[in-house]
Amino acid sequence: MSATWYECKVKYRKIDENGVQKVVTEPYLVDAISYTEAERRINEEMAAYVSEEFKITNIKFANYSEIHPFEKADRWFKSKVALVAYDEESGKERKTNIYLLVQANDVKEAYDNTLHAMQNTMGDYTIPAIAESPIMDVFPYFSGEEADLEALEKFNAVKASKLEIQEMEDSLDFEEAVDEFVIEEDIDS
Repeated sequence: MSATWYECKVKYRKIDENGVQKVVTEPYLVDAISYTEAERRINEEMAAYVSEEFKITNIKFANYSEIHPFEKADRWFKSKVALVAYDEESGKERKTNIYLLVQANDVKEAYDNTLHAMQNTMGDYTIPAIAESPIMDVFPYFSGEEADLEALEKFNAVKASKLEIQEMEDSLDFEEAVDEFVIEEDIDS
């Protein structure tokens, strides 16, 4: 069963980086089966984060096919992916657009993360657009079962991880790999 996502706008008082208290309206994403459940879920989630009064100003259906959190990323990006299908009767290409919400630190990383999310796709596709999303946080559904608890903990751990830059070194030389292949081939003969 696929998730149905609702974008909920929440208005509340927030202390900014200068220590000044101001009223903000921020969008959040919740997985729910109806508008009523989305309202209940955002109330529960926000009660844990906001100590003062808050108001839900809008709830609307969010057209995301998939949500992909990535480690060490702090912003959400909306990726438009055009799935390409060839219509044999008319001889034309037909494109169907889907939208992914991917977590990244910048647009280039969002593009790379979108490619990673689409790596097991069998058909052709293009990525015509990627834009930073105003979504502040994502709250997936949790049924209370133990398997769901592990999945939720993994989702939240990936979503909350911090950026660390590490360089990877290529330890296998091409010529060494060819020599190993040739030696194995000689042994088998």
